[in-house]
Amino acid sequence: MLTFIVRRLLALIPLMLIVSFLVFSLVVFLPGDPAESIAGGTDAAPEQIEKVRSELGLDDPLVVQYGRWLGDAVQGDLGTSLYTKRSVADEIVSRFPVTFSVAIGAIFISLVLGMSVGIIAALRQGHFTDRAVIFGTSLGLAMPSFWLALMLIIIFSVNLQWLDSIGYVPFTQNPVEWASHLIMPWLALGIGAAASVARQVRGALIDVLDQDYVRTARSKGLAGHKVVGKHALKNAAMPAITVLGIQFAYLLGGTVIVESIFTIPGLGTYVLGAISGRDLPVIQGVVLMMAVIFVVINLVVDILYAVVNPKVRLS
Repeated sequence: MLTFIVRRLLALIPLMLIVSFLVFSLVVFLPGDPAESIAGGTDAAPEQIEKVRSELGLDDPLVVQYGRWLGDAVQGDLGTSLYTKRSVADEIVSRFPVTFSVAIGAIFISLVLGMSVGIIAALRQGHFTDRAVIFGTSLGLAMPSFWLALMLIIIFSVNLQWLDSIGYVPFTQNPVEWASHLIMPWLALGIGAAASVARQVRGALIDVLDQDYVRTARSKGLAGHKVVGKHALKNAAMPAITVLGIQFAYLLGGTVIVESIFTIPGLGTYVLGAISGRDLPVIQGVVLMMAVIFVVINLVVDILYAVVNPKVRLS
């Protein structure tokens, strides 16, 4: 197992170098000139713009800029915002718990709802319940999270006036208010993920229930819930583990839009403001962090998959 983990870690090194270069170069080539924006916009004198470019190192070759940025990033220095002059790393550290709480709540909903619905559909294969689940998950996968967020606001905030649609309350300040402000963002992000998990669990469990060892357990008179819980679900859970890992990474990205809709002061609203103002250090820092999280989560999924299925380690 240790060898398996070491191999995966070593494979991450070239991957992270490629990812970091893509993040840096793609952001640099975004339309617009940050030096012009900082110097005063289109009315700024060319000499002033060139002075700002020189101070920021934007006139250096791309490889030199990347090497300087990567060296600082490895040491935890992601630069400072071009406009607020605050440390990007400090802003990320202060805002990440907010974004993480949104994503982890959505994952919890998707896990509980998706696993439950997927198991029920598999056990009732071909019946009305199964067809209803297939239809419902198709709707869940088709609905964009931003549209679902707007529908939730209209129903629960505007019409019923049950929940607040804007703002954020820290958990340490008031746990109940914290949850009441986040329940709609959780649902907006979690329902689509739950539909994906339910589909995977249903398909995997149907395949497993048709295996010889499951039939043998049933023929021995083992209760249905024990057959599923003790024998079938362990193998059927492997595809769900993979889907959950990928979904968590995508949910972090999905919070960008959802946070802006619900006015949540997380990384999403932070990077959207940076994009509108072309604040390169902020965009690069947040996107790099998201990419690192995505890679790390995939590593964790690989390890969990290997724990559940030892054949993966052997291969």
